[in-house]
Parts: sequence; structure tokens; C-alpha cells
Amino acid sequence: MAVRLIATDIDGTLIPDSTPTMYPEMIETIKRLTDRGIIFFVASGRAVNSIRTMFHEVADRIGYIAENGAHIMYQGENLGIRKMPEDSVEQLIRTFRELGPGYDYMASTPEGTVMEHPSEQFEALIRDGYRNQYRIVEDLLTEKGRIIKLALYHPGIRELGEQVFIPQWGSALKVCMAGEMWIDFMDRSVDKGNALIQVQQYLGISKGETMAFGDNDNDIGLVRAAGESYAVENAVPAVKAQAKYICPSYREKGVYQILRQL
Repeated sequence: MAVRLIATDIDGTLIPDSTPTMYPEMIETIKRLTDRGIIFFVASGRAVNSIRTMFHEVADRIGYIAENGAHIMYQGENLGIRKMPEDSVEQLIRTFRELGPGYDYMASTPEGTVMEHPSEQFEALIRDGYRNQYRIVEDLLTEKGRIIKLALYHPGIRELGEQVFIPQWGSALKVCMAGEMWIDFMDRSVDKGNALIQVQQYLGISKGETMAFGDNDNDIGLVRAAGESYAVENAVPAVKAQAKYICPSYREKGVYQILRQL
């Protein structure tokens, strides 16, 4: 069965985490694929505006599964926006504030990123690494009715995520590791895989006609939803266990190697 839809993660799958630009070979490959009528979606924990900046040369050719699936956009139309429960948002923000120095956090809304009292290093990462559009506010709780994702940042945060936050919050929210520095919190229904299924239904494309690539825990649903699924070599074991194939890591531009064959 021919591939009609491709969805790929960014950080850790195409490029190293927080890299601000995409390599030219991938951009040219997207142009060639979309010229042939193959639909290309980027499925990332990043915000829509961050993804559009990274893929600016093909921004109007591709679709967006952003914020781990909390925000889905295609051809300028919002196909889905899923907000977090306000009581959970309030509890989490108060918990984040108690973690102390070295821990930063941010909220995502459909319009962009919002932060309160970020460290200089964290603000630089969001501005220069992820190239997000963002606002800084005095009290993030004033935004709680608009938040679609909360993200907690700290280098080497996986242990805290897997041993504390996922067990404590996993029954109320979707909580997942997004690399070694991020824990993401969303509405329980949010998942890249659920978003990809919604895109398939909207476009009339089957699972067997879909190809997907991922590397981390937040990509498990994504690879499950695709008939032709790939984990990059540097992926965590859980993603490799769910993927149909293994391709070379981002260091060898493994996704590009596979797409070039199409």
C-alpha cells in the first residue's frame, strides 16, 4: 500500500533537542514529497509557531500536531485544541513554584508560550533554541483557562518524572517524558497518536497508508497509529518495542535516509 501521510517528531528524531533550525536536505525532501501529493505532518511537543519557524520554507505545505497533540492545525485551520483542567493547572503551577532554583516551567496556549519568572538561561533556551513566541507574566495562574500544556524543565529530570510526577499525576492527566530535560502535562485525552488518528479520519487516509517516526515516550502513540512506523536508533526502548522498523539515529539523518527512498 502506498504511503499517503507522513508524521515525524522533531527533537531527538530529526535533530538534537532544542536545535533551532532544520537541515536543508530535509526541507528539500519535504518539498519533493508534497509535490507528489504526500501529506507531511510534524508531530512535536513544540508549539505551532516554533515548528513554523523551523520549517519556514515549507510552513504552508505541512500540517501540525503540536504540543504533543493538544493543538492540531492543517492548512491554516485548527482541527483540534484541547485545554487542561483548570484545577489541575493550578495545583501543578503551585507545585512547580515549590521546586526551587534550577527548575523552570512554562505554559502553552493556542497563541503561544507563557512563563512567569523564568531564569535567564531558560528564557534564552525558549527564545533562541526553540524560537517560541512567548510572554512573561507575573502570575501564570491568570492564564489557567487557556492552557493546553504545562512543561517542567530541568537537565536530567527523567528520574523525577518517572518516579514522582508520572505516578502522582498519571491518573488525572497525560504526563510523559519529552527527552531528558522535559516533563509534559496535558489533558488526559491528549496524545500524538490520537491526534494522528484524527488527522487520518479528516483526510480519509488509512493507518496502512501512514508512516511515522519517533524517539521518546511521547511518540509511542504516534508510532502505534502508523502502519509503517520507525523508531530512530537512539530511541528509548519503549518506542523501539512499538515500532515496526528501526532506522539510523538523528546523527546519521536516519529519517531523511528513509524518506529519500520514497
